[in-house]
Amino acid sequence: MNKFESELKTGNFVTSECNHCNRVVWPPSDYCDNCFQKVSWRKISKNGTIIELSKKENDVFCISEFENKIRIMGKLDAQIDMAKPGQRVKLSKCLFNGKNRFFFSLENN
Repeated sequence: MNKFESELKTGNFVTSECNHCNRVVWPPSDYCDNCFQKVSWRKISKNGTIIELSKKENDVFCISEFENKIRIMGKLDAQIDMAKPGQRVKLSKCLFNGKNRFFFSLENN
């Protein structure tokens, strides 16, 4: 299990960042994908923006972008007609149980 998965297991949303070339490394890794230096780890902002939406039965899913770089897919706690691309979301829960799972809620405007 890597650092990302172990932190996710405790509910923390983290990524790796290269101190040598000042880049966020996504997907997270122990080494920078640009210069191959070791990375440090930090928490990611829980505030993001909806990029795309989809619906399956009564569940709404979206791809959301965080920090203008990190895109993840998760379940949105809203009806499809309440959400639209460009709308702000907040990461409300992240889980690890063999699979990474993310849950978002709409931010109040």
